[in-house]
Amino acid sequence: MSRELTEQELHNLAMNIVGRQLEADGFEFMAINSKPRKNPQYVCLKEKTLHFIVVRNVVFPDDPRDFDDALMQKVKSHADKFEAKTYFAGVGLSNASDQNLPVLLNEEYIVEYQGLIEI
Repeated sequence: MSRELTEQELHNLAMNIVGRQLEADGFEFMAINSKPRKNPQYVCLKEKTLHFIVVRNVVFPDDPRDFDDALMQKVKSHADKFEAKTYFAGVGLSNASDQNLPVLLNEEYIVEYQGLIEI
């Protein structure tokens, strides 16, 4: 029986996609916050530099590279106090059989993720 993924499940899926990429790229996780509205989602260390990363699940047909500039500036000003770099990670998730349908549990989906966008 398939059902639509909840907002939290979609967010967790986006977090996992970004987290795997960060791990593969050698980032060390200092803090992880999986609540969608608590920013940043990841605080990581790489090459002795802190990185604040905001993760968002983006629903088709919205562009996963578009972000809320006011929110990102707020996170950046917080990151600056720690001499940290700030990034946005938008993950587009859509149903594989019809992108206009919701993503369903245990069904195939399409990921559109092009990596971190530095703010």
